[in-house]
Amino acid sequence: MKYLVVLAFIAILASLASALFFMMRGGKDASDDKAKGHRMAWALAIRVGLSIALFLCILVAWQLGYIQPTGLPASTR
Repeated sequence: MKYLVVLAFIAILASLASALFFMMRGGKDASDDKAKGHRMAWALAIRVGLSIALFLCILVAWQLGYIQPTGLPASTR
């Protein structure tokens, strides 16, 4: 389970880095800027999808008993 979470975080960061690359890369004309914006938006959409999938996988793993809460008290005040 730990490896799945680590791989998901790496994939999320890679998608974020690719969106940054597409944003920072200079275009020669307006059509390049439009294509650059489309690729950047697609990379960010993939990042959001991966984040939601990771969250759902963690919830399912908790429900199935693969991961356990730590048992630390929230607050004693």
